[in-house]
Amino acid sequence: MDYIELHKDYKANSLFGRYITLQDIEPLLQKFSTEVIGKSVLGRPIYKYNIGTGSTKVFMWSQMHGNESTTTKALFDFFNLLHSQEDIAVKLLQQFTFCFLPMVNPDGATLYTRENANKVDLNRDSIDLSQPESQLLRKTFEEFQPDFCYNLHDQRTIFGAGTTGNVATVSFLAPSFNESREVNEVRLKAMNVIVAMNEELQKHIPNQVARFDDGFNLNCIGDMFTYLKVPTILFEAGHFQEDYYREYSRKMIFIALVSGLKHIYENDVVDNKFAEYLSIPQNNVVFYDFLYKNIKINYDGKEIITNFAAQYKEELIDGKIQLNAYIAEIGALKGKLGHFQYNAHKMMYSDDYEGFPKINQKADFCLGKNIKFVNGLKK
Repeated sequence: MDYIELHKDYKANSLFGRYITLQDIEPLLQKFSTEVIGKSVLGRPIYKYNIGTGSTKVFMWSQMHGNESTTTKALFDFFNLLHSQEDIAVKLLQQFTFCFLPMVNPDGATLYTRENANKVDLNRDSIDLSQPESQLLRKTFEEFQPDFCYNLHDQRTIFGAGTTGNVATVSFLAPSFNESREVNEVRLKAMNVIVAMNEELQKHIPNQVARFDDGFNLNCIGDMFTYLKVPTILFEAGHFQEDYYREYSRKMIFIALVSGLKHIYENDVVDNKFAEYLSIPQNNVVFYDFLYKNIKINYDGKEIITNFAAQYKEELIDGKIQLNAYIAEIGALKGKLGHFQYNAHKMMYSDDYEGFPKINQKADFCLGKNIKFVNGLKK
């Protein structure tokens, strides 16, 4: 199956970039038979979309963290596929009944924050269920009684795929159900699907798939649903080279969704793929957006050679997300990598501030007499 061509044919082109809000998805939802199941803290509607007639029930939700929109885009690409006449779409609707919550946290999406309007992380509210969004998610889970849960998120650009030196463009997790992180039949089902998705993704992003840490926290929704004996898969859409709009990552999530579901209906998901799951490298915090090496600075009257790193902050300004680079670390930076790297070969650093790099300072500076960097990038 040509997954790349399939995505090209059914991509929801009106959804683009990082800032995806309820205002962006509501016109698209009007094409489908959706239901408003409740409201957010600030009164925004939370939509549910059910489709399919199959015996295997799959519950998917996205953007419970408001600033994590890549998987929402991929879901709408997937919706378009399901409404096509493609053979794979017909098969999926025959085999599965789907329940989707495409935007769990519409307030956070508008504010572009991880938390909801009450500044609560909904992915740490699975025990208390203190927020209306958490309550609606749990109620939908209990009413639908899924066979599989897909918990859809974004991760930051800092993650690499183990020690490969490659960025983690997609990461997965089969969450734990207890402190001992034991593997039972429930977790094993999730692991087997992850292995199948990884096998397909390796054809498109070799050595850029990772495995999230499985430390147990019952406040997390994935751990809770696994504890309640439902195989749950965490999806983390990460960075791809120079793809800060997350459009390539979006395509990879779409491919993972379709290939993983295809695996479920074509194979026995109780096979033991534990060893293959563990062979997926673990997420490793090794990347900065910018890494500058062998910089000469004048510090306290002495010239020294050092390195420093800068990281983008995603800032909502006038209704648009701006990526603004700030200095994040100074020193040896042993083992660290940069999506953009520059070797200054001992050129002198200067700036319009205090003349040497400082943490949280904008990454606007000069090297030598003629090389200027603005917002981290060489001009």
